[in-house]
Amino acid sequence: MTALAGADGALRCPWALATEDYTAYHDTEWGRAVHGDDALYERLCLEAFQSGLSWLTILRRREGFRAAFANFEIAAVAAFDHRDAERLLADERIIRNRAKIDATLANARVLAGWEPGELDTLVWSHAPEPGRPAPASIADVPAVTPESTALAKALKKAGIRFVGPTTAYALMQACGLVNDHLADCTARTPAAPAAQAAQAGAGRVPAEGQRPR
Repeated sequence: MTALAGADGALRCPWALATEDYTAYHDTEWGRAVHGDDALYERLCLEAFQSGLSWLTILRRREGFRAAFANFEIAAVAAFDHRDAERLLADERIIRNRAKIDATLANARVLAGWEPGELDTLVWSHAPEPGRPAPASIADVPAVTPESTALAKALKKAGIRFVGPTTAYALMQACGLVNDHLADCTARTPAAPAAQAAQAGAGRVPAEGQRPR
């Protein structure tokens, strides 16, 4: 399946037409470069919380997640204690999964000991080399790549929990390390290629596209 025309006539990746939330996310965020340790920590956490759920579930709770987790400021979340963990388990604005909450807090404590920019550097060092052809259809969009497998391995080795190759690739897509907008999608041109972005600033719907899972 190739890009489809929405109500405004613009061609988009098919998954973006499922809801207005997806359309806005697709048009303004997905595939665009994200830099900064706190920003990448947030995306890493949200991808982990999304595991086993629809991305729409996370997207519609994102402001609740930000409020509950101190706007995903690594230093602030690293200071959370057992009382905060219990508070989060009772917070209906987020996904109340103990394993995911525990991983989010543990990961913040690990990252709090890193040098500024170290997470950004590690993540972006796994951006693939430029020149990968634009996917013509959803069949050309992978769920896992050698780069995402290597990124997941590097994060796990550094002590980061709840990230595997599939989650790592979703992170790469969301943060612009790869540009998986379909070749005829109108959002593809403004989405910066990974190599260019690195130099400059440096539930998947199964039948319809790659972002939601």
